[in-house]
Formats: sequence, structure tokens, C-alpha cells
Amino acid sequence: MFHNIRSLATFGRFWRNKAGALTLLVLALLFGAGTAASSSLVIPTISITSVKGGESVTIQTHNFPAGQTFTVRMNKMGTLGAGGTVVGTLDSGAGGSLSATYAIPDGLKGDAQVAIRLDSTQGYYSYNWFYNNTAPGSVTPGTPPGPTYTGIPTFKVTAVTEGKDVTIETNNFPANMTFTVTMGKMYTRGIGGINVGTIDSGAGGTLTATFNIPDALKGDARVSIRAQTAHANPFYAYNWFHNATVDTGSGNGGGDPVPIYTGIPTFTVCTVTKDGDVTIQTKNFPKNQTFAVTMGAMYTQGIGGTSVGTLASGDDSSARYTFSIPDGLNGAGRISIRAQTAHAYPYYAYNWFYNATTTTDFCP
Repeated sequence: MFHNIRSLATFGRFWRNKAGALTLLVLALLFGAGTAASSSLVIPTISITSVKGGESVTIQTHNFPAGQTFTVRMNKMGTLGAGGTVVGTLDSGAGGSLSATYAIPDGLKGDAQVAIRLDSTQGYYSYNWFYNNTAPGSVTPGTPPGPTYTGIPTFKVTAVTEGKDVTIETNNFPANMTFTVTMGKMYTRGIGGINVGTIDSGAGGTLTATFNIPDALKGDARVSIRAQTAHANPFYAYNWFHNATVDTGSGNGGGDPVPIYTGIPTFTVCTVTKDGDVTIQTKNFPKNQTFAVTMGAMYTQGIGGTSVGTLASGDDSSARYTFSIPDGLNGAGRISIRAQTAHAYPYYAYNWFYNATTTTDFCP
């Protein structure tokens, strides 16, 4: 099966262990000139069993080869532990399954995630990583701690007051962490954005917090928001929201929130009078927005075209509007039409039509 054993052949598969860390099974074939593949291949792996944030980590080995000494290293997340700080050794003895605890080095005590690696001089190795925090659970001496943090922190936007503030609800946030919250332009994911406050996660999990929209973003149609810790390899989550007021139902804070605007605004062409006018029907337009409508040559998407009026969406996400075809486009075979708000990152939709008197079947 293996024709050239002079190069190191490595195979792997991933699974999630009890601590939630992603474990890599590594099959390392020892090699040398003229050696033959063994029929008994050892796959050493390690799992994380407990962590004391900023202090130590306990590991459990699996299927370790006997009679070998492994050097244990820790390093930044993403390094696989390679070239890291030596934190001790492990003598495999009779091999198999062993438990050992190692102190987290000073240079990594503040990191949210840490990589750990074991290497032997015979070429066997195994690595894993862990969240560097002690999860809520038993703290009584002699009893096992609760499970370490697993999963991914996220948050959703639950309410917006246009140009004023936004409320978020977190999910699966790690405990006892401080998250700095920033807002920025759409598509920035909040990276390098304006600091708008912090979230102290406390017991973690689900939290609700409200943050003011900064002056520089109050006129933007869409805003990115991010929550991130200050660790070298931080915990973080990000989202974005339409900068439009979300009604809470009763007007006095009661009731369930109305869903925030989502999706893409579009419109269809309903009727055309050659060199006269065109009627469109909008679909999924954000409410209470003013769109400038332009027409231009085919393939321009209406960008930089002639202004033919405005469209005020009001309380209607779907409605019909009629606009006159400008003199400069009289006689054109096909015409582009566009509707766009004046925001820095605007809502927009565009389409095109044949400049011939017709009624389409696209509008109900």
C-alpha cells in the first residue's frame, strides 16, 4: 500500500471530544532507508479533561506507544503547538492511556485559546487545543470541575431605534469575560470600528444589552456590530442590522418584537407605454424609506441615470409606482431603471424593460 516510506505519510480525521475541542488523529509512520511498513500502526491522541483558566490544563492520552518520552509544548492557537514553550515531559511507561497536568506558561496565560503538543524523539506526536477558562461548576477541592467552555459565541439583534440604539441578545458566551463592542460600516464585521461599550459576560450564556449608535453611523442604512475580548486569540462574535426602528408591538414596550427587516428589495415591471411611462411593483422593500428612481441606457443598471422621481415606501413593502420615461431615452429599445436610498450603504433594486407598449404577466 505504501510504496515510498522515505517521506512521512500522515493521515487524520477529526472528531469533537467531551471538552468540545476539535481533536486531530495523527498517524505518523516512522521511516528510514530500507524500512518496511509495519502491520501494527500506533495512533497516539490526547483529549482535554479539565482547565483552570490561566493556571493549568489536564490531558488524557489515548493509545500512546510504550517506553517513550514526550516533550510537552504550548503555543498560540493555530500553531498546532509547534515550536511552543516547553512545559514538561510525559513518560509513556507501559503506554496506552495516561493523565497528566501542565502549567500554562506566562506568555499564554492571557490567551483565550491555547494549543498543546506532545512529541517524542522517535517521531510520534499528538496535539490538541483548549479554551483557557475555568467553566462554572464544582470548585470544591477533590471534586471534578464542570465542563470547559465549548462551541461558538454568537448574538442576534432584537431591536433597533433608527439612528439611536440597538439591542442584542447573546448566545453561548463564555463566562467571566469582558467583551468590547464596536460598530462600523456594513461589511467590516465591526473590525476597527467605533467603541460603543462593553459586555461583562458574568455567568455566560444568554445576555441582553443595548448600545447607542455612534454619530458617524446614524445615517447609514446598515451597520456592523462586533463583540470581542482583548485576548491575543480572542473570543468574538459579530452581526449587522438595518438601521430602522423596530416596533415592539404595543407601542409601550410590550408584546413580541416585530422581525427586523431582512432579505433583498426587488421590483418587477408591470406596464409600459412606449416613450411614455412605466409602472413597477415593489417587493420586500424596507418600510419608511425614500428611494430616488433613475432611468438609463440598457446595461447601466440605472447607475448615474436620469432622475425620474422618488419612491416613498411608507408602511408598504409592496406597492405600485408609475414614472415617466425621460426625453433622453425616447426611442431607446431597452431601458434600465433603478431605485436607491441616499444612505452611505444604501438599499437599492434595479431592473430593465423593453420600451414598447405592453402589459406583463409578472404583477398580480
